[in-house]
Amino acid sequence: MATTAPERVIAGFSIHLRVEKGLSPLTITSYAGDLKIWAEFLAGRGLDVLTAQRKDLQAMMQHMQAHGLDARTMARKLSALRHFYRYLLMEKLIEHDPTIDTDTPRQWKVLPKALSEQETTALLEEGAPRAATTATAIQQALAVRNRAMLECLYAAAMRVSELVDSRVEDLKLESGSMMVRGKGDKERIVPLGAPAQQALREYLQQARGVILGKRNSPHLFLAKGGHRLTRERVWSIVDAASKVAGRHASPHMLRHSAATHMVGHGADLRTVQTVLGHADISTTQVYTHVALDRLQQVYEAHHPRAHSRRGAGKGGGR
Repeated sequence: MATTAPERVIAGFSIHLRVEKGLSPLTITSYAGDLKIWAEFLAGRGLDVLTAQRKDLQAMMQHMQAHGLDARTMARKLSALRHFYRYLLMEKLIEHDPTIDTDTPRQWKVLPKALSEQETTALLEEGAPRAATTATAIQQALAVRNRAMLECLYAAAMRVSELVDSRVEDLKLESGSMMVRGKGDKERIVPLGAPAQQALREYLQQARGVILGKRNSPHLFLAKGGHRLTRERVWSIVDAASKVAGRHASPHMLRHSAATHMVGHGADLRTVQTVLGHADISTTQVYTHVALDRLQQVYEAHHPRAHSRRGAGKGGGR
């Protein structure tokens, strides 16, 4: 049986969730199930996912409510649709998002999953070991590349698509920074820490030429034979490196980890917004919980009235 257009679009979205967002297979299956229900609902109205309008979404929400779905379930399904239509806009498959201005039951935002600092250190320092001295030149070069990519993903809090699109000319090691092209071709300058700078220098000096061979390419990171890296390949490299940390990780989790660790060490949300390339501060505010935890710790450590005074109440009055 031939695959329908909605099925192809949903399949592409599922790949996006796995590769770009690093979501678990269970979550991706859940999203796909919600989208299948949406597609079937639209088919009954003579429409498909690319032609749906806001009134169609409202009709489905009313249909779900009439059938007794609770607010939490409805909010989850609407969240899946919002992510889906943002993807369609990004891929230029639609011009208008039908989920805009659609009310949803209030839900607490869940902080994105992040590695601990110890897990991140293990992934970066042990997840991409140097190749054995007996390894071939290309094997050694690929190992150096992998270390540089991992350091770059975490240091610059990059999206995987931003990493594979990065060019040699974007790297400004003399100033310890890098230009990143984000969503909508928006450019931002992000700083690189000393470990990332060192790993990138080693990659440029020792490995990139070996991987490139006789080819020419403007891209910073390359696949074997000098070809352009795919997002799937980067995802598999991060996944393999995360095993040493004892916890599954994805490129997107490294991005969230970088933001979480920055806020945990006192960075303000505006700075984190700039590093992540969020167009709106409200997107960055998901990390507010981390900032509040740190605020509470600092307050309790330094405010003279944070705790009851020692001996208060002892000795009574005169």
